[in-house]
Parts: sequence; structure tokens; C-alpha cells
Amino acid sequence: MTAVYTWDVFSTLDGYGSYAEPGDWGGYWSKQGPELLAHRAAIFGTEQRMVFGATTFRETAQIMSSGIDPNTLDEWNVRTMQMPATVISSTLQDTLGWPDATIVTGDAVDIVTRLKAESDVPLRSPASLSLNWALMAAGLVDRLQVTIFPVISGRTGTSPILKGAGDFDLELLESRTLDGPPRNWSTVQPPGDGNAPRRPANPPQVRTAGSTSVRRSRRNSSAKDATKCGDPRPAAATRSAA
Repeated sequence: MTAVYTWDVFSTLDGYGSYAEPGDWGGYWSKQGPELLAHRAAIFGTEQRMVFGATTFRETAQIMSSGIDPNTLDEWNVRTMQMPATVISSTLQDTLGWPDATIVTGDAVDIVTRLKAESDVPLRSPASLSLNWALMAAGLVDRLQVTIFPVISGRTGTSPILKGAGDFDLELLESRTLDGPPRNWSTVQPPGDGNAPRRPANPPQVRTAGSTSVRRSRRNSSAKDATKCGDPRPAAATRSAA
């Protein structure tokens, strides 16, 4: 039996995994709440192996070891650092203080195929966009878990999470709303004229994160080739597909 591989990624409502200046959204796009943090802690409460691309691993390790970002103390982040990690990279020479990390060089598809066959625990890959686009194209991603935050960052958003993915027919496995009752986002009144790049002083009162799990439909097993792109920094809300 092969290990289940989950791609775990955060996104804005319009599909961005991070943001650039002059955006000042903060971690989780400032939308984290107790239910989201408890949900994330529960996900990382069981044994699993992390799988990283080089850029996401480098950024995550630097943020976690810097002591600057208070979000690194969130329980799920602490548990993440305690997980064994496989880093697929041809450039990294150092595990950057990660307690149990192994750097593996070679073809990502071959490496993950071997991991899925040999691992006794589930595999989870945070962000690592270009890596996971390629793995989706190869049929190796079993679940895509996307946490969607109620934020639109059309001007400052970066790292569109599915820009380099192929076409996939997905099957919904689970959907949850966290830190608030279900909302119809189409009725939210956007603040201002839509041109301000910064987080508004009085944003619409929507503080929810949704958790959805999906997997690829049995009807469609084909996918386009993935395209290389940069990896994102962490952000906040939940949707999942496989």
C-alpha cells in the first residue's frame, strides 16, 4: 500500500499564495482564529513526513529559526519542525537547522514515487509550487488541501498557487468553515475604490477560513505538463483537493 501524498497550500480568494510590498497583510493575511489554529494543530498531531522543494524549505527554515515571526510559536508550526523532512534540491547543501531533514538530489517524480512506495507514514508537502505542479502532472498528488482566506490581493498578490498546474477533474472530500458561520462571500462589500494596496483599516467583517478536501476524479487521469514558477511564503484559509 502506497503512502498518501497531500499537497497543503494557503491561498487568497483570488488564488495567490503570498504577497509583495507594498502589501502589509501580515501572517495568515491577519485572518487566523482559534478554530483555524486548532485545525492546523490537529492535522500535524499525527506522524507524517514533510516533503519540500528547495525554496519553500529555505524560507520556512529561516522564518522558523529567526525568532522574529510570532506565528512560528503556533502549535502546528512547532509540530511541523518536529517532523522528518525530505528536501528535493540540487542546490541546498545545508539542512538549515531543521532537526530531522534529508536533502535528496535527483528527479522529483522518481524521488516521490520511491517515497510513496517506502514510507510507513503519510506524506505532506507545504507550498512548494513548482514541485507539486510537476507531481500533479505525474499523478502522484493524492490530495490537495487548500486553505482559503477571505482576502483579495489582486495588486500585491504573488505566487498564484495553480498557475502552473494542468487540468484536473476533482472530487470533493471535505469542506469546512473555520472561525465563523458560513458566509456568502459574493455579498461582501469591498472597501474603498479597490485601488488601495494595503489592508483596509475597516475591512468587511468576514473572519473565516474554509477547509475543503478533494481528490482527482476517476473519470480523468490526464493532465498537462507543469510549468516552473517560484514557491510561495506562508499565508492563510483551507481548501483541499487530490
